[in-house]
Amino acid sequence: MKIAVLSGKGGTGKTTVATSLVSSLPQCQYIDCDVEEPNGYIFLHPQIKNSIPVYVPVPEAKEEKCDGCGYCGEVCQFNAIAVVKNSVLVFPEICHHCGACMLVCPHDAIYEVDREVGVIESNASLTFLQGKLKIGEPISIPIIKALKERMTDEMPVVLDCSPGASCTVVQSIDGCDYCLLVAEPTPFGVHDLTIAVKLVQKMGIPCGVVINKSSPINRSVHDFCAENDIEILLEIPFSRDIAQAYSNGILPTENSPLWRERFRQLYTMIERGVSKHEAHCFC
Repeated sequence: MKIAVLSGKGGTGKTTVATSLVSSLPQCQYIDCDVEEPNGYIFLHPQIKNSIPVYVPVPEAKEEKCDGCGYCGEVCQFNAIAVVKNSVLVFPEICHHCGACMLVCPHDAIYEVDREVGVIESNASLTFLQGKLKIGEPISIPIIKALKERMTDEMPVVLDCSPGASCTVVQSIDGCDYCLLVAEPTPFGVHDLTIAVKLVQKMGIPCGVVINKSSPINRSVHDFCAENDIEILLEIPFSRDIAQAYSNGILPTENSPLWRERFRQLYTMIERGVSKHEAHCFC
């Protein structure tokens, strides 16, 4: 199974849930898709052995062939290339690597060169992978694609997604079997959970909710899930002990056999949810 862990907002406890789930399973591949700020390594303590650069193609011009027609600049929807006084100017940081400028050039004056945008790091067994976007780079999707190309079929895979519901999250959860939505019982938490639910439903992926920092006083997430027929799979209480251990890089599953068993049960519930969804689709 490929399980994506996401949340509508940052700071909800997404990485707590993702790494706790991984640490509770006998075998699992963890992929940190939050390439702008990966932090799963803090809790899983991998020994990084491999670092592979990720490149994207960006255009350059052969001045001896260019006649300054300007077709390349006109076709670019992102203003990443322009022709000024018969000179081709390229702005690689905003290029989306579509290749349109190269296709429309009537003189084959545009060609592509590789540009490094980040790296993929892994341990020797490839059970831990993380991407790192270079500082100043605005587009992270190529790194997420490169990470997902290394997903295994030999064991469960947990993808720790970036916060929000942007195109990076869409790229991360595409093709996954299940989405685990982490929410906190606050007005912001419910608002952003609503957005995340709409996203996964639009993509046709079954989902369930984990409530982090749960409180018996605030039932807003429970009410939302009841109204939308979404299963609440696990509640992690608002606990000083859990928070204090977490601040020292210790997961709930490392601190307590009870929480290790609860996260194992969470995986079993996810399996059941996937089977139910597949049966419904078959019908």
